[in-house]
Formats: sequence, structure tokens, C-alpha cells
Amino acid sequence: MTAMDPDAALGAYDEQIRRSKQPPHPDWQVELASQNRVLRLVAPAGTEHGCHVIWSDLDESDAEEVIAEQVAYFRGLGRSFEWKWFGYDRPDDLRVRLERAGFEAEQDETLVVGEVAQVVQRSAGAPVPEGITLRHVRSDDLDADLAGILALNRSVWGEDLTWLTDELRRELTETPDDVRVHVAEADGEIVCAAWVRFHHGTDFASLWGGSTLPRWRRKGIYRALVGRRAVQARDRGFRYLQVDASDASRPVLARLGMHRLTDTTPYRWKP
Repeated sequence: MTAMDPDAALGAYDEQIRRSKQPPHPDWQVELASQNRVLRLVAPAGTEHGCHVIWSDLDESDAEEVIAEQVAYFRGLGRSFEWKWFGYDRPDDLRVRLERAGFEAEQDETLVVGEVAQVVQRSAGAPVPEGITLRHVRSDDLDADLAGILALNRSVWGEDLTWLTDELRRELTETPDDVRVHVAEADGEIVCAAWVRFHHGTDFASLWGGSTLPRWRRKGIYRALVGRRAVQARDRGFRYLQVDASDASRPVLARLGMHRLTDTTPYRWKP
């Protein structure tokens, strides 16, 4: 198996994912703005999350002007939005300029990508702890499973993430071919939940979630769920797996053959 070319993988990610004009849902909008220097995603009114600047190509001469244009646009909608900064974005001081414009940095992440075939190979046979059942969410009992995922995330993060389970419900009902949601269950309680999104027409499937109750951490559950999702990506013909990884998950992903490509940070602006 040949080693992954990180530069080629990053170029493919930038072209196929960051610059994609395919909306995640039919009633969302993806549009170029500011003389094609910015690509933004606009969620329908009433949707709490989903407004983003997903790609930009700025320089020192007008970066602050373009940032101000995006702030004015979303302020006019009365919406908060996220500007996702990547380590190779221009200008070099884009992060400073965003902060000066009133954006607040959220948790730093790392863009991690691996060859699907290698992740499948390295995760094969990952043991599952005794007492744990791995399964998909149940279409005939979706309400109960989403309630369990919501309770899990409230326990881990200490905040109401109803918007997240609302988003999963929408995806599972409206675009079921694009997502698979997995859970780890112990004695009827969901102790970990993770999902994979299939970006059809690209080389990429992306991994999300993975929050685990503290007493079940470091037992191989996250690794096993990565393996299950990698197999599904392989069976659908995808080449790469992509994760916006936290410091906690990155070592596990590295052992499975995934590579750090660049740093990334969400910057949030609120009206």
C-alpha cells in the first residue's frame, strides 16, 4: 500500500470540500461573494447553526473590507455565523483581522486525513469492551436513539445540543444516503455516538462526533467506531477519510494511519 501524499490530499480537500458549491440540504444556499473571494453557506431562517464562510482567498490590500462585507451581510439577516480559518489561508494575519472585526475563536482543531484503505486495515479486529454493543441508530425508534445521543452530549459537554440532534434527524429523514449514525450502547444507555457523512461526487467521507462518557473512555470504543465508518466509506468507493480532530482524538487517528494536514479554528460572530 503506497503512502498517502499529504500535499495532494490537502489540494483535493480544498478543491472538493471547501470550494464545493453543493449545499448540504436543498433549501440551503451556497454562494460566492465579494468578487468571488468568499464562499459562504446560508442556512434557512430559523436554523440555529449553519451559516458559514467556508472558503476565502484574500490578501492584505482588502481583507478587512471583505470581512466587513460578510459581517454586514449576516448582520442584515440577524444571524450569527462561523468563519472557518485554516492554516494556509491568506493573509497570514487573517486570525488577527477576524478578532479585530469582533469574531471569537472557538476550540482549535486539526484537519486530519487518511487513506480509507489504510484506516480499514489498521482498525480491523479492534476489540469491543465487554458489555458494549455497537449498532446503527434504529429507524423504527429514531426518537429514542436521538434522545439518548442528546443526553450523552449534554453529559459530556454540559450544554444543550438540541440543534445537533435536530440536524441529525433532518439528515436521516431527508438525505439518508449521505449519513450513517453509529452508537455504542451499554445496558440500554448510549455511551458514545459517532457518524459519517458521505460527500458524493468527491473522494471524501468525513467523520463526526465520537463523544464518550468518561467511564467508558480509553477502552477502544472510539477506535472501533472509526473502523466501522471506514468500512462503510470503503464499500461506497471513497478514497479519503477526513476529521476536524480535537487533541483527544488525534493520537487515535494517527495510529490508524491518518495525517495532520493543517490547523483549523472556527471563529464565531454574533449580532
